[in-house]
Amino acid sequence: MVSHTEVVASLLFAIAIIHTFSVPVFARLANRGGAHAGLWHMLSEVEAVFGVWACVLFIWMALTLGVKGAVDYLDTRNFTEPAFVFVIMVVAASRPIIELVRDVVDLVARALPVPQALARFFVIMTLVPLSGSLITEPAAMTLAALLLRQAYFRRPGQDGFKYLTVGVLFVNISIGGVLTAYAAPPVLMVAQTFGWDTAFMSTHFGWRAIAAVVINSLALTWICRPFLLNGEIGGADEGEKRPPVSPVVIAVHVLFLLLVVLSSHHIKIFLALLVLFIGYTHAYKRHQSPLLLREGFMVGFFLAGLVVLGGLQQWWLQDLLAGLSPLVLYAGATLLTAVTDNAALTYLGSLVEGTGELWRYMLVAGAVTGGGLTVIANAPNPAGFSILKGCFADGTIAPSRLLASAAVPTLVAVVMFLLPNSFNL
Repeated sequence: MVSHTEVVASLLFAIAIIHTFSVPVFARLANRGGAHAGLWHMLSEVEAVFGVWACVLFIWMALTLGVKGAVDYLDTRNFTEPAFVFVIMVVAASRPIIELVRDVVDLVARALPVPQALARFFVIMTLVPLSGSLITEPAAMTLAALLLRQAYFRRPGQDGFKYLTVGVLFVNISIGGVLTAYAAPPVLMVAQTFGWDTAFMSTHFGWRAIAAVVINSLALTWICRPFLLNGEIGGADEGEKRPPVSPVVIAVHVLFLLLVVLSSHHIKIFLALLVLFIGYTHAYKRHQSPLLLREGFMVGFFLAGLVVLGGLQQWWLQDLLAGLSPLVLYAGATLLTAVTDNAALTYLGSLVEGTGELWRYMLVAGAVTGGGLTVIANAPNPAGFSILKGCFADGTIAPSRLLASAAVPTLVAVVMFLLPNSFNL
């Protein structure tokens, strides 16, 4: 029997989704000024939406179940992923890591037989998202968003180019992490239960993801080529104004990044690494830029709120998934991912008993396919949103325009993941 707490949690979850799509309205109200401008600004922060409504749920539970009951529920939630995204954002966004990735991007771009203005943009939109299969999707999103902000998003206006780019970026990040079994949150949630290892992911998902990422990036680069070739988009990179970072410092930062990735399931270890990392950056300030602490914290708060609210959606979501045939499940998972976190979706699907390999494939494929449609669809999306939102009008990314921009790259992913496979689709 469904409890009143689950019903209230679902209502608050729906309100939070509506709030997410209403962010541009609050942003415009905040920009007008007035006595309540501060309140409107807080409500316009997408990163705060789910955290705020999770707090409302906690207050409701404390009033109806008692403080102990509310606290006991929080104790059952796993906040490792929000904490990990916070830590990986801070480490990956450090100046030494950004300069290293920028050098790699430039090196690969020079090897391509096309104008460098096009090659560099294409490499950022292709290679960096696919690197998420190694360094995790949140780290890849952080790096790609920072490179785009520094090199292409600095000029005011040109929102059409920016929305197209963000739409492709979010989709490419969501599907770019499926080459391994540990980097994409929706895959990580089911890999052990389904018995999927990296070899399985690379053969069943990997080549499809690579093809979709390349197609999306090629199409975007071709559409935007007039701007890229004419230099109408861009800005000076922050790193060009300062002396280069010491190779030793870069090596230490890379070591921190690898250690955080390797300890991604162990919250005590990667939080300890963060403390050591902050200490190291203070010791060598001349090689650093300000750490992304506020942005990382806000993204962690967003994801933590999603964990709290999403934990009480099982009563309707799991039964809905169980009753779908594989093809309908794929379409349903793609659409449901837009209004729920795709990792939560695959986790609930993994609890359904008696499923076959085709059903499981469709569940995960749908979850990663729809991961670029909204800011809440995939855990790394709030990181990219937080880094890039200041480059858009009203200081926010309109959810409806993001959805429209991500629609075509999502359809490309749909085609690739629906190609015949070993499950006799």
